Amino acid sequence: MSGPRPGSVRPGFAARPPRPDQRTDQRGGGRPGQFSPGQGAPGSRPQGSGPYRSQPGGAPRPGGFGGPGRPGQRPGAGGAFGKGGGKKKSYKSKKALREEIDNMEAPTIGGAIVPRGDGNTPVRLRRGASLADFAEKIGADPAALVSVLFHLGEMVTATQTVDESTLEMLGNEFGYKVTIVSPEDEDREILEQFDINLEQELADVNPEDLEIRPPVVTVMGHVDHGKTRLLDAIRQTEVVKGEAGGITQHIGAYQIHHDHNGINRAITFIDTPGHEAFTAMRARGAKVTDIAVLVVAADDGVMPQTIEALNHAQAASVPVVVAVNKVDKEGANPAKVRQQLTEYNLVAEEYGGDTLFVDVSAISGKGIGELIDAILLTADAAIDLRAIHEDDARGVAIEAHLDRGRGPVATVLVQRGTLKMGDSIVAGSAFGRVRAMMDEFGHEIKEAGPSRPVQVLGFTSVPSAGDGFIVAPEDRTARQIAEKRQAGERHAALAKARKKVSLEDFLEKSKVTTLNLILKGDVSGSVEALEDALVQLDVGSEVDLRVIHRGVGAITKSDITLASASGAVVVGFNVKPEPQTATFADEEGVEVRFYSVIYKAIEEIEAALKGLLKPEYEEATIGSAEVREIFKSSKFGTISGSLVLSGVIRRNAKARVLRDGVVIGDNLTIDSLRRFKDDATEVREGFECGIGLGSYKDIQVGDVVEVFEMREKKRA
Repeated sequence: MSGPRPGSVRPGFAARPPRPDQRTDQRGGGRPGQFSPGQGAPGSRPQGSGPYRSQPGGAPRPGGFGGPGRPGQRPGAGGAFGKGGGKKKSYKSKKALREEIDNMEAPTIGGAIVPRGDGNTPVRLRRGASLADFAEKIGADPAALVSVLFHLGEMVTATQTVDESTLEMLGNEFGYKVTIVSPEDEDREILEQFDINLEQELADVNPEDLEIRPPVVTVMGHVDHGKTRLLDAIRQTEVVKGEAGGITQHIGAYQIHHDHNGINRAITFIDTPGHEAFTAMRARGAKVTDIAVLVVAADDGVMPQTIEALNHAQAASVPVVVAVNKVDKEGANPAKVRQQLTEYNLVAEEYGGDTLFVDVSAISGKGIGELIDAILLTADAAIDLRAIHEDDARGVAIEAHLDRGRGPVATVLVQRGTLKMGDSIVAGSAFGRVRAMMDEFGHEIKEAGPSRPVQVLGFTSVPSAGDGFIVAPEDRTARQIAEKRQAGERHAALAKARKKVSLEDFLEKSKVTTLNLILKGDVSGSVEALEDALVQLDVGSEVDLRVIHRGVGAITKSDITLASASGAVVVGFNVKPEPQTATFADEEGVEVRFYSVIYKAIEEIEAALKGLLKPEYEEATIGSAEVREIFKSSKFGTISGSLVLSGVIRRNAKARVLRDGVVIGDNLTIDSLRRFKDDATEVREGFECGIGLGSYKDIQVGDVVEVFEMREKKRA
């Protein structure tokens, strides 16, 4: 038996010779048949080397003696795993730890290190920005932000769009003041990348280059007060006959000419629907107008939508001319209209104010000429009707639709410059080249100056109503601007559609019912108005309505596919699907509804939403029984011999036990019900029965077993 080789004794251990009953091998430890620490088999490596080598005060490999313990202890008293040796561990107070965390330059959440701001460090982010965008702004690792959000209850990837509230929460967490760039600022930055600055263009205009332009007039008012018929009388056309139910569903722009003081003057009229559902369309009309004509029926007086239209006009800071219509109708009271509108800061000139009131009749044509004169007088007195003509055109898209033969057609209003054939044009996220321009009568024109509404052909897609349009230097620039806008809108839509994901939301998700809709219409203005009306429906917090897609044109197979994947209902407004699409919808089980009047669509969808409300249940007592005797059964447990006092006792029904009118057992189930030796489904009043309540045993003679059920309650 050989002794330890030189250098084989580990520091902090005392070598001792092995006992005769120990065998020599390489396994350490003090058990019989093992080497003592410090010994090794012939030819083996020294015990102080390898992964289990010990340092002074350290822990040896399992099975060996511990390192040196506290002063005064014998060697190896640290325990079998070497515990107890070495330097004593120091602990910091909570206050010291808090101060250390507060003084850290890079706070950590869940182990992720993110640079800290000073609380006011500005960070500008576009709509729908991702964590990678935020990380780039503050010089952090995107993976660290992903980890932070995970610990805060959000599961987001680095490239996924994030909503504004989440970005602001992250900013506050790390000392940054996050600012989401507004759509206007974002669009301005996009245009500046192509050396287009609309504000600078206006500032650089030489007053000597400005020329007279026609006024743009918006006709507004309550539904069925005669706005379209009045405009029809002015234009001497029959527009009202083409509207569903005699109600204007679209925005139209027309230009007329009038002899005013011996001068042939042009006036552009914009007709907006008067129903409250078209709030967004009327608001857009007021933004592009110079003068608002408020139409009020003399027999009805001021109505809610009259005030709403007036608020839009006043918010746009445009002068108002009041047309008191239907003055030849029985019961008309124009003086009452003047009196009512004084409450809304519209005081007639005859009452000492500065608002022109004109009594008109759209049917007989009375007062039409006086109304046009009043419009021109107001325009000359209150507005600087001048604009630059020799420049690239700038303006707004009033309406747009998809024509089967001509493709996308947009009605645009030129606000400055001149729009010409062949111009590269971009409106919102749509772009193209002007292939043809037509006036309101369908006559082709070569160019359109300020305040001129024209129909433009040549867009590659349908622009949205209200989108501003510009003429770009070339087709490539127009395409690039449109693509950047599309990307921004896509990111914004994804951020808007994405909802926060947390454990609480996940648990509550089953309690939320969502009605998904796909809206398709003949013109974008009607689709926008319908969506605006639907999202404002108040049906409580239990039901959620989401418009997952909207578009212009016929219902296509792609719409049906999207509806099938998302469980959505397709709503067609003045459009129909092709026969193959209708068949495909039937095969996919997608419901498609068609409407021509917006009121009907709103009413039916609101009814559908109310139908999705989860039912409420109320408790209804169906019977009670008094316990007369208690039986014990090895098979059924405790059996209550009872007499049915009222109603009926049913098997598997819910029950509770009452003792002296106090509930002592609730939410029980009648597991067994017997009549003598036979099983029974139910037992009626006046009969005896045996009732088993499962494992419930706390029941006495004289207790009352009350049976109830939950019945659905109708929701409103």
